Amino acid sequence: MAKRKIIRIDENKCNGCGECLPNCPEGAIQVIAGKARLVSDLFCDGLGACLGHCPQAAISIETRETQAYDEEKVMENIAGQGAEVIAAHLKHLREHGEREYMRRALAFLRAKGIALPEAVNGHDHGSRGCPEAKVMDFRRERGETLRQTAARQGSQLRQWPVQMALAPAEAPYFDGADLLIAADCVGFACADFHRDLLKGRILLVACPKLDDLQAHKDKINRIIRQNSLKSVTYARMEVPCCAGLKDIIRQALADCGKTDIPFNEVVIGIKGERL
Repeated sequence: MAKRKIIRIDENKCNGCGECLPNCPEGAIQVIAGKARLVSDLFCDGLGACLGHCPQAAISIETRETQAYDEEKVMENIAGQGAEVIAAHLKHLREHGEREYMRRALAFLRAKGIALPEAVNGHDHGSRGCPEAKVMDFRRERGETLRQTAARQGSQLRQWPVQMALAPAEAPYFDGADLLIAADCVGFACADFHRDLLKGRILLVACPKLDDLQAHKDKINRIIRQNSLKSVTYARMEVPCCAGLKDIIRQALADCGKTDIPFNEVVIGIKGERL
């Protein structure tokens, strides 16, 4: 037993819709008695492919003592489910850059005489990143644009700290504020972040995938409950795992009886464009 990242399902939130199942090709999740359940720690790699696919925001990542993920057992579990499931699993490993797991998976297929699914043939297995971690180089296409950057803009930051985990819910700047909650990659991807998103707003930044979402949920609830906010905007990247905070914010507004506060979601593309 050792500590590692693994998913956690909040049974109080889960309504058994099953939307998470197709996004867990490893078969770690099943709907049992009307609730999604983590049926085996051995099958969950903790990479969070299911994050952002739960409409109830019932799935999060936690670090706890558990059994190690076992790629061979996962392959035994999915090998008989057909080429599409195998392809989905291999794609999942490739997108998350899990070279060692991919090596073991391919070795299992070769040992069992199972042909590599066409959907993954021709790929450099394990070398590509997932949508939120995939390696992409924009330098050539952006070179001229960057050389012609317009005049310097001043910072629109109005308070400190900005990290969700550090900002106290009782801070005076929250009362009467237009609150901007931004996934932390947004400020780097969006060239006009200060002018278009931050101007006139109070800022909190967080990572919906790597941070403790339960702690963020509690903090957001306290901020909304204790302050008279004018509006809440959530700015996130287009990648699926970045959607996790949206439902938490909506639920917090509902829990605090403040659904009349305007809520807006802004989605930023990988290359910085507003979608």
